[in-house]
Amino acid sequence: HIKSYEKEKASLPGVKKALGKYGPANVEDTTESGATDSKDDDDIDLFESEEEEETLVTKSSILLDVKPWDDETDMAKLEECVRSIQADGLVWGSSKLILVGYGIKKLQIQCVVEDDKVGTDMLEEQITAFDECVQSMDVAAFNTI
Repeated sequence: HIKSYEKEKASLPGVKKALGKYGPANVEDTTESGATDSKDDDDIDLFESEEEEETLVTKSSILLDVKPWDDETDMAKLEECVRSIQADGLVWGSSKLILVGYGIKKLQIQCVVEDDKVGTDMLEEQITAFDECVQSMDVAAFNTI
């Protein structure tokens, strides 16, 4: 496809310069030399060795809906139970109660997790373990930070 434009390219105005002549002044033109120094090739590590690699920590912001059994459930105790869950890479944030209906409120709570250390399955397992006050838990929102 590119070769089909060869005739048009030849008819374009302007003076063709060496590629190294375009760009900032006082920069050495390395485009003219066809051979590269073998020492330069040894310095380039295309796949970056693991020793030099910096580990990127990915985090996610998760919004959880924790639902009680009924309208008589102590929501302060429910929130206390949820916040009692501690793990490396888990930070609890703000929370609020949201009216579901018929006087029943659910706890909506925010947390930030390190993806490699804490998962939603682990959170659900530990939160639903408080079965005296927690009926179920849903992930309302999940955003990678």
